[in-house]
Amino acid sequence: MSSSPATPWRWPRLKLRPVLGLLAGFLALGFWLGSTVALEMRASGNPDPWTRPLLWELTGALATWAVLWIPVSVVLNAPRPGGNRRRFLGLHLTGWAIYTTLKNALMLAPRFALYPRLGWGPYHYGDWPTHLAMEAMKDVLAYGLLALGYQTLRVWRERQEEQVRQARLEAELHDAQLRQLTGQLDPHFLFNALNTVSSVMYEDLGRTDALLTDLGQLLRAGLERRGPTWTLAEEGDHLQRYDALLLARFQDRLKVDVDLSPAPPQAQVPRFTLQRLVENAVKHNQGRREPLSVIVRAREDQGRLELSVSDDGEGFQAPEQAFSGNGHGLRGLREALRLLHGNQAHLAVAPRPGGGATVLLSFPLEAGR
Repeated sequence: MSSSPATPWRWPRLKLRPVLGLLAGFLALGFWLGSTVALEMRASGNPDPWTRPLLWELTGALATWAVLWIPVSVVLNAPRPGGNRRRFLGLHLTGWAIYTTLKNALMLAPRFALYPRLGWGPYHYGDWPTHLAMEAMKDVLAYGLLALGYQTLRVWRERQEEQVRQARLEAELHDAQLRQLTGQLDPHFLFNALNTVSSVMYEDLGRTDALLTDLGQLLRAGLERRGPTWTLAEEGDHLQRYDALLLARFQDRLKVDVDLSPAPPQAQVPRFTLQRLVENAVKHNQGRREPLSVIVRAREDQGRLELSVSDDGEGFQAPEQAFSGNGHGLRGLREALRLLHGNQAHLAVAPRPGGGATVLLSFPLEAGR
């Protein structure tokens, strides 16, 4: 039975700026500790020059900086504490042994080399076993703090990256939902529009050409990869082409009155908003024998854009009736407004005085981009 290949050892990726930043930090720490020891020596009457404790602490700090990669490398390869504990302890004990051995060698070598050159005579380290044992005990704490610090930083970075990934996924889902809600035409409308064109193509070629042009522009608006909003002026042009196809189908049984001039033409609206409102009014009054009148209005009110579509049809027995369907009508429009503006957008359905229904939209006014 073949064994699985061993996982390769992961080495830390060193970047120049963080490495130099740590170097500056350890140099500052060495100067600070050396000055502290020099002041203590001065207070106790020790006549040694202040440069000696400065050399001691600087060599210790620089040696620690030079072996920082050891606890970092072990953290990258050791399992988490809750995993394989034997491997966790074994790797960290080995890492600590290499850390303290290499650090002490890098710390003591410059002292032995510099003491004679500075005129201080040979460097005396004292009782080697005792001093090395002391350094090893100090290095247990230093190694543990360095490993714990890097592990904490690593976990924080992983959580930050996960939050960024989640935010990116949520944004992509948000955009996909908006594209789904604001980038469709009702398939039934397309079938009806084609039937309308087919019914007039042998009677009036000019009218047929105009209807096909309007239908082509509607399809292009639905298929182009654009944002979920466009300007009120673009929405008005789209509604005009949509109304032309509706009027060709229903003829004198439908009248649509549109006036968007009181509102800023560059105001941003969800794509196909007015088309859906008009479509909704026609759909809920298909059984009506009398002509249907639909009124479309837009206005600005205290930094908000208000859109309304009223009809003199049968109205709704209950507001919930207006939101029934497959998502192409008011239900989809309400969801699109929620995704775009949250709780700052409102969609309300109310009875129209004299009969019929009014759908009113209100959301923050945003200028065109």
